[in-house]
Order: sequence, then structure tokens, then C-alpha cells
Amino acid sequence: MLTWDEFARVDIRVGTIVEAREFARAHRPAYQLVLDFGPEIGLKKSSAQLTRHYSPATLAGRQVLAVVNFPPKQIGPFRSEVLVLAAPDAAGHPVLLAVAGPVPNGSRVH
Repeated sequence: MLTWDEFARVDIRVGTIVEAREFARAHRPAYQLVLDFGPEIGLKKSSAQLTRHYSPATLAGRQVLAVVNFPPKQIGPFRSEVLVLAAPDAAGHPVLLAVAGPVPNGSRVH
């Protein structure tokens, strides 16, 4: 079992996708995302394998949940700074996790 203190170390925040573009050099189909986490955290980048259910146009402006305190990960020429959260559909393709209504960017999940 996980303790409350261990869970509290995972910093999950709400961010808005401000830019999404195809990541042509990724090994698996993916997008490069730029997300706005508000004034405290600012803009962060992420690579996400969301091509099955989303296009860049449908991602822009969408609020999502992301872990913002993992170390950055180099993915080819791209540095992914946050982990956007998703759950697999019946076929195993990622479906974004999101908030039920608009909240300020940078809001912490608890």
C-alpha cells in the first residue's frame, strides 16, 4: 500500500495544451505538445502517443492532467518535461484524463 506522504510527492497538475504537432522522428506515432501550467510552472513540453484518438487540432485548448515533477526525458531530439496522463481504451490506445470542468492552469490534483 502507498502512504499519503508517498502519494503527495507525485505532483499532478492541470494544464492546457497550447500547441500540438506531429512528432515525425518518434519511433511510434506521437505528438509534441506544449502545455500551459499557469504562472507558477509556466510552459512545459511533452511527447504523447495520442494519434489514434486525437488530431493536433482537437488537442489544442484541451485541459489535461500531467505529472510535472518527473525528471525530463530525452526522446530523440525532443526533451519531454512532463508526463501527460491517459488510460488505455479496450484496444490499448491512450485516452486522455481530464477535469470535468474548467479550472485554473496549474491547479494541483489532491
